[in-house]
Amino acid sequence: MPPFVGSNPLSNGFRQKNINNNNKIDSNSNIVTIDVGGQLFQTTKQTLNQAGSKSLFSTISNNLDNSSIPFIDRDPEIFSILLSLLRTGNLPSKAKNFDIQDLIFEAKFYGVEQLILNSQSNPSQFEPFDLENSLLLPLSGRDSPTAISTTENGSVQVAHGCKITSFDCFLKRKSTILTQFSVIDSMLCLNSRIVAVGAVDFSGLQILDLVKGIVEKNLNWENVTKSGSTVQAIGSSSEFLFTSFESCRRNSNCIMIYDINDDFKPVTKIGHYEIFGAELDSAIPATKLRWLPSHNLLMSAGSHSGPSGVVGNIKFWDLRSGNSVWEIKENVDCFSDITVSDSLSGIFKVGVHSGEVFLADLRNIGSENAWFCLGDQRKVTNGKKDGMWCKIESHGNQVFCTKGGNIELWSEVLLDDSIKGRFGSEGRVFRKNFMGRAKDFCGNRITHINFGGNRMFVTRKDQQFVEVWQSSVRGF
Repeated sequence: MPPFVGSNPLSNGFRQKNINNNNKIDSNSNIVTIDVGGQLFQTTKQTLNQAGSKSLFSTISNNLDNSSIPFIDRDPEIFSILLSLLRTGNLPSKAKNFDIQDLIFEAKFYGVEQLILNSQSNPSQFEPFDLENSLLLPLSGRDSPTAISTTENGSVQVAHGCKITSFDCFLKRKSTILTQFSVIDSMLCLNSRIVAVGAVDFSGLQILDLVKGIVEKNLNWENVTKSGSTVQAIGSSSEFLFTSFESCRRNSNCIMIYDINDDFKPVTKIGHYEIFGAELDSAIPATKLRWLPSHNLLMSAGSHSGPSGVVGNIKFWDLRSGNSVWEIKENVDCFSDITVSDSLSGIFKVGVHSGEVFLADLRNIGSENAWFCLGDQRKVTNGKKDGMWCKIESHGNQVFCTKGGNIELWSEVLLDDSIKGRFGSEGRVFRKNFMGRAKDFCGNRITHINFGGNRMFVTRKDQQFVEVWQSSVRGF
């Protein structure tokens, strides 16, 4: 039996159930009564119109008369969840009793699936202390993941060897395409179908359409020697695409800025360095780019091994002037990896020698002694590099740091102003927790960590799959 039955069907299929004169609906009333699977619901026209003009809810609101109640032959329990979503903008707690795919399927019927997808990317649905390694996304071939990128709704693109495999927000494989690269080192999702990709041994940045499987754009930096330029890092804001280039001869580098909304036309370049002699600082291209919306600044960071050990620099760029407004030179315990957090107002690094997590407070931009250690402050001894392969990323109000096959979760402890002074001049305290259960700690070294929707994605050395970490509460 179809979901809508009976006489007097409207254009989208639901029927209006006749009622007697004692229960007539006032055509001027703002109250709407709907019969779903035999259960009556009451709401307002304004609530129904929150679903958008193309939805079934809006059609119900705009096609009422004074003698009938719309009847929909669907599940009333899921309908109540969707109605609650329209009323508050958030999924109610009882939604956790349903599988997310069941909710999406029913939402598609009503034409409001985007509301469910948007709720997936709501930070309130991301529960860092409740994440568990719950699913594996297998990859074809023998190549391990070399880059990974996600969208806000939880879809994920994985580069492995010369291929890119796409999974939708339901984590179902959509496609695998071949690229011109032998190995993809950098990848960034611009939306669910367009990605920017580059490699350290292949000239140019490519904008790929994953649905069509074609190259939409080839972007290059014309350096002085005309030797071609390879991509070292990719970043973006809502308006711009940032790409760190290094000449194939490794004697010059810069950061190019492209307009995302104007066919990727070049806007300007910053941090252009031509390398002469032993000027090692200028020889370091940016290998990480992060946009900081609250300050309208771009963070670039790069490091390399030299005669005196691992050195590097971190710069914050004002795009309007093209100048660096803050620079941190790394020469003691240089970063193995680095990230910046708007919500925590800080830069976080993991030291290449100590393996410890450090914080530089963005409220003290320009300070010379920026870093303070969040960990055990172990001394650097015997030239060991305990943090060489560590990764660090921020998401929401947490910082995630990988150590071998483990993941540390760092969270700030909120302190009353009256006791902040007990913890030094910084007045900020972070606490570490290990993520997952014991079974999650037995994997190989973690190579990538990323976030999308209410999930965390993890890849490991020499493994041909992606781990999906989700809340232990089913579906959310």
